[in-house]
Amino acid sequence: MTPVDPATIRRVVVRPPNWLGDAVLALPAMAAIRRNFPDATLTIAAAPVVAALLRERTGVEPDQVMELPAANSAAIAALRGGAFDLGVLLPNSFRSAWQFRRAGIRERWGFGTSGRWWLLTRVSRRAPGAKGRHQADYYRALVRGLDIECDDALPVLGASEASRERARALLAERGIPPAQPLVVFAPGAAYGQAKQWPPDRVAEVIARVAAQLDAAVAIVGASHDREAARAIESWLRGQAPATRAGVVDLVGRTSLGALVGVAERSSVFVSNDSGAMHVAAALGRPVVALFGPTDERATRPLGDHDVLTAHVFCRPCMLRDCPIDHRCMKRISVDQVYAAIERRLRAAARGQASA
Repeated sequence: MTPVDPATIRRVVVRPPNWLGDAVLALPAMAAIRRNFPDATLTIAAAPVVAALLRERTGVEPDQVMELPAANSAAIAALRGGAFDLGVLLPNSFRSAWQFRRAGIRERWGFGTSGRWWLLTRVSRRAPGAKGRHQADYYRALVRGLDIECDDALPVLGASEASRERARALLAERGIPPAQPLVVFAPGAAYGQAKQWPPDRVAEVIARVAAQLDAAVAIVGASHDREAARAIESWLRGQAPATRAGVVDLVGRTSLGALVGVAERSSVFVSNDSGAMHVAAALGRPVVALFGPTDERATRPLGDHDVLTAHVFCRPCMLRDCPIDHRCMKRISVDQVYAAIERRLRAAARGQASA
């Protein structure tokens, strides 16, 4: 196959993964594409939540971020309107490659998975998967297999000034001063309930943090996480009413940008395996991550973080709902999670004192 001279490529479109966490892990690969085509106009065509992520400070530096419509025909029309010379596909779906072809994108690059190799003009030479490989390495391998240099740098994210200001305003409205340590909890998970640590245990840790560590607490998540947030609120109301004043519930009440701003403000971020977990890790915040049915080797937060698991025979099963007793999550104790938070808060305090 004849190599493509980057100088002949004027308009590039990158289709990132649809899931927030995967999009964070794909940031180094997307930044590598940006560097490989420095003189081209770079567009990110993404689902709305991922488009919002790419409007923050990511190092990808796209010239345009396009929210791709959900309807097939509308997405094709939007892509055709971009008159792109090259499209790079990070998702593996047949549909995404079909949309690129129907949109008339001349060069279409990606993995030849899902029976779509014939829709591509260039197939990455790297194997699309390997047991034990982290998902971030998957995206790095994809672009390296397209002869695009990609280093091993971690995903890096920063909140835009608008997102920081929104987070400051949200927290100030709820009485959290800028200097107070803030522990942020993300109790939900989009993949399914099996990934969620029981809400009553989340609530018990929140009560101990609020009572014993002189820290404020914020609970964050998307609208589908409201059930977990209500269960936490109910437990606190009944079991630890005195701590409720220091707990702010932001679940379903923030944009993605505001979530990034709140996560950046956190002293410690506590989360199940979720997109919010990867956002906090990329922001450089210390994460206490709880893993049950999913494989921490593939989706752990990258960097120096606490990854808590229970040694049970059935994990990782990758199931959305547990068919037995949810032992992989229930055997992670309140004491374990609280100890990790306390240790991280003390380390942060020592770092501030020596600065």
